[in-house]
Amino acid sequence: MAELPDKRTAFIDWYLAVVEAARLTDKRYPVKGMNIWTPYGFRARRNLDAVLVREIEATGSEALEFPALIPANEFAKEKEHIKGFDAQVYWVTKGGLSDLDIPLVLRPTSETAIYPIFAVWVRSHRDLPLNVYQIVNVFRYETKTTRPFVRVREIHFFEEHTCQANEEHATERVRSNLEAFRKMAAAFVLPYLPIRRPEWDKFPGAFYSIAFDAPVGGARTLQLGSVHHYRENFSRPYGIRYEAADGSQQYVHQTTFGLSERLLGAIVAVHGDAKGAVFPTAIAPYQVVVIPIPGTESGEGPLKVASEAAERLRRHGARIHLDGGDERPGAKYYRWEAAGVPLRLEVGRREAESRTLTAADRLGRKGPVALDRLEHEVGERLAEFDRALAERAHAAFAASFAVARSLAELAGSTQVRLVAWCGSEACGHQIEAAIDGALLGTPEAPLPIDPGATGACIACGATDGARWALAGQPL
Repeated sequence: MAELPDKRTAFIDWYLAVVEAARLTDKRYPVKGMNIWTPYGFRARRNLDAVLVREIEATGSEALEFPALIPANEFAKEKEHIKGFDAQVYWVTKGGLSDLDIPLVLRPTSETAIYPIFAVWVRSHRDLPLNVYQIVNVFRYETKTTRPFVRVREIHFFEEHTCQANEEHATERVRSNLEAFRKMAAAFVLPYLPIRRPEWDKFPGAFYSIAFDAPVGGARTLQLGSVHHYRENFSRPYGIRYEAADGSQQYVHQTTFGLSERLLGAIVAVHGDAKGAVFPTAIAPYQVVVIPIPGTESGEGPLKVASEAAERLRRHGARIHLDGGDERPGAKYYRWEAAGVPLRLEVGRREAESRTLTAADRLGRKGPVALDRLEHEVGERLAEFDRALAERAHAAFAASFAVARSLAELAGSTQVRLVAWCGSEACGHQIEAAIDGALLGTPEAPLPIDPGATGACIACGATDGARWALAGQPL
């Protein structure tokens, strides 16, 4: 395998090379930014979706699916929303050879598709809360440089939409979403910070937005997803109201929770190394690859033991691949390391004779595994691999942040910076210009480092209302 670019000095080149080496996607489809999900990448996506479904359904949300096309007149009802997305939408203006009476939007997100129907479904306080989600593709005419999983035009997207009786209940739903994402991120071994976006960077139409950001090298950050509290900003234009217990008519308060295939890109970016991708066991397409190494004297001994091991682990519920191909063992090792498989089991002549296997995890640790204790020992090694991966990821996470006490310290920053900010938009834009990136917002969780006292806003010097905020360069 060709040597990968250096992750620290050539992150983008490294990321693209890792995605290609792991065979997660094929970008040769003839529409820019619309990539092919390969079988290996599709396995990872399916496993990722399973975690999302498990955690969101544990909160009482139910699955549904809406059509992909949105009538232009419905899309236009929420002016802030269309203002935020009109430059990114794909329009369908013909049906066959005939012009459509009402043009259609290929959904960039689904508020304007779903909410006219919510107005029909929600009539009484007995219909609330309404918590539903879908996993679909959305389409955005991305004009920046496209990159697999991180910035694409056809996006694999998870979105929850809810209707609540009042602001208090909607706020509680936001808290529930934040906790659900904490559990999702733990499964993916992804350290992150929930950050309340500044007013100028919140989701169009939202009362407030909380995004999940992870550092991915230098001052770069990647938004993993977001939760939005809308108050009545959508229910009023779409007429979503209900009869309260006292007979009065009330507009619902709404929330959304959005995640996408960026999560897969983040897993590659955060965990990958000089050898390629590294997958936590929860979403690894294969958790274990078993490689027999037959020799000229051993006949089918290694293959027989490897096949037995693979079948037993498969019955035990692990995702297994038996690589019995005719490549040299070294080539197989390189390929599966690049693909990020957590654990490799090798079976040569000596292992076959002693009924053992040699286990090598993706972090480089090796040791024997007894065949008569196979399931238990493999389970222990996978759990230990996840623990070690988490330790490595959290150490890198903490090292990604530093405090900047002046605008001058932001220039050429090689870390995400904690800055004192007074809250004004003018000062926020000064900070963004100094770091050549974005003022991400204010953290909604404990900081990974202790920055000390807040002090004065680094842009204007004001001390009143100054709070810690994060500044970085969104990928």
